[in-house]
Amino acid sequence: MEQGRSHDYRNHGGNYILLRDEDPRLTKFDKRLPCFGCGIGWSCLLLGFLCPLIWYCAAIFYLCKYYDKDPRERSGLAACAIAALVCTILAFIVVAVFFF
Repeated sequence: MEQGRSHDYRNHGGNYILLRDEDPRLTKFDKRLPCFGCGIGWSCLLLGFLCPLIWYCAAIFYLCKYYDKDPRERSGLAACAIAALVCTILAFIVVAVFFF
């Protein structure tokens, strides 16, 4: 092996060029997520504190596997599904306290 040669570059007549990624699917993650770069799930989680119905919409996205389009959305949508579940349990507790 020659000293001073890099494995990340190929020599083409004295000019070095950068190698491309092996898998073209990796370039899909170069794009920003929607909603100011934080994704639909995390945006819905934050907006859900103003209107909890948004958590239920995001939970439906999670259950319909919307994150298959972009796996980076999974954590935010899962957080919304958990928030919707907690909100539902708290609503049942509040209703049970008032009526029983």
